[in-house]
Amino acid sequence: MEATDEILAVWRKFDGFPMETLTKAWYLQKHTEKKQRDVSLMKKHYKQYGITGNCFDLALWLLNEFKIAGIEAYGIGHGLFTPSAHVAVIALGENGEKYLCDLGDQWLQPILVTKDHERFTGERCDGFFPAASVEVEPLGDKVIVRYHRPNGKTSSQQFLLHPIEETVLQEAAEFSQNTLKKKPLLECRIPIEGETAHWEFYDWESFLSTTTGKEYDAPLASLEEWVERIHEKTGYDKGFLEEALTLYKKIG
Repeated sequence: MEATDEILAVWRKFDGFPMETLTKAWYLQKHTEKKQRDVSLMKKHYKQYGITGNCFDLALWLLNEFKIAGIEAYGIGHGLFTPSAHVAVIALGENGEKYLCDLGDQWLQPILVTKDHERFTGERCDGFFPAASVEVEPLGDKVIVRYHRPNGKTSSQQFLLHPIEETVLQEAAEFSQNTLKKKPLLECRIPIEGETAHWEFYDWESFLSTTTGKEYDAPLASLEEWVERIHEKTGYDKGFLEEALTLYKKIG
């Protein structure tokens, strides 16, 4: 169920990229007509501050890298033009196989989401999603992904597999970048002994999810302490973090 070497080579460029809404808050304050950054500007900001962006930023950036590599790919998503919108990417294999590439949810690697008698099993698979095994059920033009957590809890997500038109994707991205929730969010993958774990900062709490369960970090009292903790986990520029987190304090 793993992707081809060509798809994986592009995916691996994003291994250290968090998904977050801090960049959205920061860029909303800039005096620009458009709030969805183009890929060249995202690359510039990454070089300057180490920052990445939300699921729309990551999907557009990934699509651009697939295009450069000559790999056919397109955007998919659900809840477009709502505050709960989520987008990901489908990359096509040599024989038209569809691989889900979801940087927004911090997957470890792409996964096959169309039936293939040689590779698709429908069983729980490890090594694709941090701190959980996944089960993929293709159903025509959609796929259901089930996540099985160490504590026995399960959740699911449904993806429509038909492409989002490029103009619609851009419009939905612009809508998302202009829609800011009051609670800051950052998720990233962190290599630890024996696995890649998932670290999350949300609403002024943070925790690490591993295959043995969830462990909350010690609470912090000041914005400065949060700057240090997030910088330690992500390498994000401290000045950027202070500015973005201050904005969230004001609206929270």
